[in-house]
Amino acid sequence: MLGIVNYNEALAKAKESGLDLVEVSSQGDLSVCKIVDFSKFKYKMERKVKEGKKKQKVVQLKEIRLRPRIGVADLEIKIKRIILFLAHGNKVQVSMMFSGREVQHKDLGSAVLNKIKSSVAEYILTFEPKISVLGNRMFMVLTPKKDIQKNI
Repeated sequence: MLGIVNYNEALAKAKESGLDLVEVSSQGDLSVCKIVDFSKFKYKMERKVKEGKKKQKVVQLKEIRLRPRIGVADLEIKIKRIILFLAHGNKVQVSMMFSGREVQHKDLGSAVLNKIKSSVAEYILTFEPKISVLGNRMFMVLTPKKDIQKNI
């Protein structure tokens, strides 16, 4: 701790000790500097960034595609897959695809989506934009709870 020192004096002290003058933060007129070995300083900063990335959890959006006339056993398999995705902390987008005359019976698709919603209700935090319709598809996005892994 040298206190407030002129820039030229600080640079001279750094050269005298064989180290580098590194600016830690600059606020207005005064800058906070350290006399350190720059390569070690840079290495420590890179390590901090890497440690931060290790603790970071990347949430992915997984998609499950369905048809309105899906069988009961197939639907149960899809529900198990949704629960597995939610357990890993990923968001799940459930897409109901209609083709041909199925487009006229969107109530069948919404019934299947509501059945899925009720089946996985204990594992999800929110239904983001409820059920949205876009052309010949219906979408529903499910967000997992924080403590879901304890339940499974």
